[in-house]
Amino acid sequence: MSRPIAVRGRLALLLTTLLLGLSFALAPAPPAHAAKTPHGHGHGLRPAAASADTYWTPHRMREARPAAATKSAAVRRPATDATPPSHPFDGLPQVGTFFWTDGSNTGRFCGGTVVRSPHRDLVVSAAHCLRSPDPKRHLSFVPQYHDGLKPHGIYPVERLYLDQRYYDLGTDAGARWDYAVVRLGAREDGAEVEEVTGGFDLLPYPGYAHRNVRLIGYPGNKDTTHPKPLDCTSSTHRYTSTDPAAPGDFLEISCAGYIGGTSGGPFLVRDFTGYALIGVIGGYHTGGDFPDVSYSSYFTADTLALYLHAVHGDPPATPRQGVSTR
Repeated sequence: MSRPIAVRGRLALLLTTLLLGLSFALAPAPPAHAAKTPHGHGHGLRPAAASADTYWTPHRMREARPAAATKSAAVRRPATDATPPSHPFDGLPQVGTFFWTDGSNTGRFCGGTVVRSPHRDLVVSAAHCLRSPDPKRHLSFVPQYHDGLKPHGIYPVERLYLDQRYYDLGTDAGARWDYAVVRLGAREDGAEVEEVTGGFDLLPYPGYAHRNVRLIGYPGNKDTTHPKPLDCTSSTHRYTSTDPAAPGDFLEISCAGYIGGTSGGPFLVRDFTGYALIGVIGGYHTGGDFPDVSYSSYFTADTLALYLHAVHGDPPATPRQGVSTR
């Protein structure tokens, strides 16, 4: 029986637990969105959430296209070892997808995962999904989206936290920082997302070698035959980029069928509280070039720092003038 986390990740888990515990203890008063509710404690009707719920009808969600679809279902990686299969399922409450409309009024989506936080309002996704300067109208998160349904409601996005280096360097040179922390507003009835769905631990420095990693992704392609997320269990290892334009070390995993649209989906390992998030589909070539292999940026202290900025409500980084949006 394999151990849930690599031995070298145990100390990282302990350190992370202590740091996250400290962030919980030192967290400021509830953020402004909670203080504005008419009944306190984060409850009361929310116009932004009500508007998002009205806009994102089952038809609009089904018609949304991937935010970034570099993988093609028609292109296969040269065969090596057997690739574990994926299968569609109804999803997990903690894993969902963002929806928004871009500058051309096309519906877009990208995956995300609820992580434990003091204010219970944070989701981690891939930065390449959210880096574009498009206005992202109606930007909202739907936990456990499947089959055009919103089983846990819908949550408007309040702030996007991306590493400044990712904005500055772009999707290739900045591939090591291809993750984002997103702060959500409450649901229409005032409930915060983690109160409703629960959340997973965020685990920096998890190690690269894991024997049982659960990979979940939302496919989006004209060839897709099911409006459900994909689920697969496989092993991860370290991949050192051979592309000088996209340097770095990344998590690599083999799972069949992860076509364009699965960006932002979680790499999950078992930990003492259920699951821990050790990566999101992205990083090297925004998640890979083939549907049967996916990548993630390696979570480090930079990831934890971004998380803490979001916890404390610090002003997020923004694109600089004159820097390429690619």
